[in-house]
Amino acid sequence: MKIEKSVTILNKRARFEYEILEEIEAGIVLTGTEIKSLRSSKASITEAFCQFIEGELYIINMMIDEYKLGTFYNHKTKRERKLLLHKTELKKFEKKLKDVGNTIIPLKLYINQTGKAKVLIALGKGKKLYDKRESIKDRENKRNIDRLLKKS
Repeated sequence: MKIEKSVTILNKRARFEYEILEEIEAGIVLTGTEIKSLRSSKASITEAFCQFIEGELYIINMMIDEYKLGTFYNHKTKRERKLLLHKTELKKFEKKLKDVGNTIIPLKLYINQTGKAKVLIALGKGKKLYDKRESIKDRENKRNIDRLLKKS
């Protein structure tokens, strides 16, 4: 089992599905087997979202695989995990979340230089279908321009 120093797990669908309004870094409460599994890049945040439960922000539907060498102390793969933010940040996000169409989504899960697990969360507004088509068109145009510049 390979344990890496720097782990970065991205939510590639987030920027396609949502218009990002504001980003913030949050700590995350993990158990021992969860952090060990995370260090070996066995996690996914593509289906995850954040929700307020009794005034605290939790990340829901984040998948962290069971630790291979864990015993009966192993964790549940899809449990609610508490995010660590200051009270002022929590109140600000809770206020902005009350607007119609806004949601909090995780963009990136990583381990910082000090060895702590962090989540980059963002306040996003769901894109309409025509916005998604425009994103695809822009991406394809950029790819074509890069291809032409590379040939010359």
